[in-house]
Amino acid sequence: MIYINDKIFDFDLNTALSALSEERRKQALQFKFELGQRTCAAAYLLLCEGLQKEYGITEKPVFEYGEHGKPFLAGHPDIHFNLSHCREAAICMIGERPVGIDVESVREYRENLVRFTMNEAEVAQIEQAERPDVEFIKLWTRKEAVLKLSGEGISRDVKSVLCNAPANLTTVVSPDLRYVYSFLMDNG
Repeated sequence: MIYINDKIFDFDLNTALSALSEERRKQALQFKFELGQRTCAAAYLLLCEGLQKEYGITEKPVFEYGEHGKPFLAGHPDIHFNLSHCREAAICMIGERPVGIDVESVREYRENLVRFTMNEAEVAQIEQAERPDVEFIKLWTRKEAVLKLSGEGISRDVKSVLCNAPANLTTVVSPDLRYVYSFLMDNG
């Protein structure tokens, strides 16, 4: 299940911070600007909402971390989740198998970044798109979701990440074109 909050300024930050685990509150407060604190808090609160709705879990989730830093729920190894946030939205995906999700704001098209992160076919796809800025973010979130599913993060050549992308990799563009997210679940 996917939970999303794209109204980042529609909640009281102090109330939200008090609802976080101590670990997550410290993490949120490490962000220098309020926006980062809000999106970090919002992602965690989405996880809390999902755990309560789907599993009846009401305690504040505590994270443990895998080999490459991917978080998992202490005491609930059978529940998988992934969080992401950007300037425009926070997002959470929860499932019974490993999941990967990424959300990114649509931002100015930068050719040097495209050529650094995309292979030749992807560059051509971006350049031929009606909205190259949106097309780049679509491909980028797809790469991130795949890497987050595996727990690798950006630790390998990102140009090849989508060469054998799973068929269930899904990408959604927000109706107002402010952000894009991509997600997938391990087929098991």
